Amino acid sequence: MKKVREYVTIYTIGAVGYSILEILWRGFTHWTMAITGGLCFVFVYLENVKFKRAKLWKKCLLGSAIITTMEFSVGCIVNLVLKWNVWDYSRMYLNIFGQICILYSAIWFVLCMPLCFLSSFIKKKVFSR
Repeated sequence: MKKVREYVTIYTIGAVGYSILEILWRGFTHWTMAITGGLCFVFVYLENVKFKRAKLWKKCLLGSAIITTMEFSVGCIVNLVLKWNVWDYSRMYLNIFGQICILYSAIWFVLCMPLCFLSSFIKKKVFSR
């Protein structure tokens, strides 16, 4: 039950945090992005806990790969299959099907830095007891 509480907490922080970030960046968000943001933070959190001794740049690289993979998977479903048009990177340099691009992968890399510190803090201060 303790692990369920931990993961629900991490998921909620990711869902709310990503929604706020996207509203600040684009001026709006979509409910599917809250779900995706929550899942991404759970995976980045687990990666950061598992590889706690890894160098920060390696954790950020893996975190960026996790988030980009989630973004591609969700984008293929919500944008290409369901045609909800939540986002479109087709005009961005080095995009794949308009769902992911090199610029946002780089942004995810940078944003993983505070996420690594946040996840370490949460693990130590909240869930290590």
